[in-house]
Amino acid sequence: MLYLYKRGNIWWTKFMFDGKLRRYSCKTQDKTVAQEVAAALNADVVRNRFDIPVKYKKEYVFNDVWREYINSDMSSRGQKENKFYSAKHFLPVLGNKNTKDINILDIENYRLKRKLEILSMPKNIGKRESDISFRLVNRETTILHHFFNYCIKCGYIDKNPCAGIKKLNELSRLKTLSDEDIQKLISGATNKLTRDLITFLIYTGCRKGEALNLKWDDVDLKNDVIAVKGTKTKYDRYIPISKPLKSILGGIEKNQDCLYVFNINGAKLGNFRKSFTTACRNAGLKDLRIHDLRHVFASKMVMNGTSLYITGELLGHRTTQMTKRYSHLVPDTLKKAVDDVWGKK
Repeated sequence: MLYLYKRGNIWWTKFMFDGKLRRYSCKTQDKTVAQEVAAALNADVVRNRFDIPVKYKKEYVFNDVWREYINSDMSSRGQKENKFYSAKHFLPVLGNKNTKDINILDIENYRLKRKLEILSMPKNIGKRESDISFRLVNRETTILHHFFNYCIKCGYIDKNPCAGIKKLNELSRLKTLSDEDIQKLISGATNKLTRDLITFLIYTGCRKGEALNLKWDDVDLKNDVIAVKGTKTKYDRYIPISKPLKSILGGIEKNQDCLYVFNINGAKLGNFRKSFTTACRNAGLKDLRIHDLRHVFASKMVMNGTSLYITGELLGHRTTQMTKRYSHLVPDTLKKAVDDVWGKK
């Protein structure tokens, strides 16, 4: 008889066979899926014991495995939202296929289909391909790559069909704002919480998730430093608190029932996309995203003479390549460096 039990958030199965107690992880949080996995594991043990050949190839339908993958996913809320959004594009194409049968040609054909869809969008008609960003297609391919790695880990497939596929062209979104536009954006917010968040992101260069997850325990107003923990790169970093930022943080009322700096009546804030969109509309700023405020911070630092290395440290970049995107903003600094060496002759 098969038994299911939970260890942590994952279902496990155990059963007696050939006088031995066997335990296996079903690798899913979904009980219905776990029951099917448990039955399959039991069948595999029986087949191996008596050397019974497998008549039919086991089906690992993409839709089913994707649901299992999402149920076991421990990513942040924002990352999960990206996966759900991307899945709307590739599930209709790949959903009914057996994951074992999907190869690199299927992925390339899917990317070509998505590329043609983006090329035919009204805003892209008449543009050269080099002037169009395929960032969304690259994101979908990355998510598929992670999904197939999960399939390999579970033993469903042997090779990742996304391995070795090169990224399509992406146009850099290195947005910057003038001091006047920054003030318009902050003033355009219709509530204090949104104003504080916008100002915080511009003054720190933090990612949206880092700001929303910031706790008062990580804010040291005495020594003027913020500890940014649990970052995207898995490394903690420290950001000095400037005088204007200290004034903002000092003006936020602490709620004894909530550990988080940015909250609504003691409840952690999940998102502020709608209120940010309203602030942009009131400020007359188009095509501005929350993540662009991180670029505003970096641009201001670099244009003020801060080295790319220090800017990268403040942003939490793991590689210098990420920060090199801002090198075009420092022509005067580069010219001064050359003049300091050769200008004296």
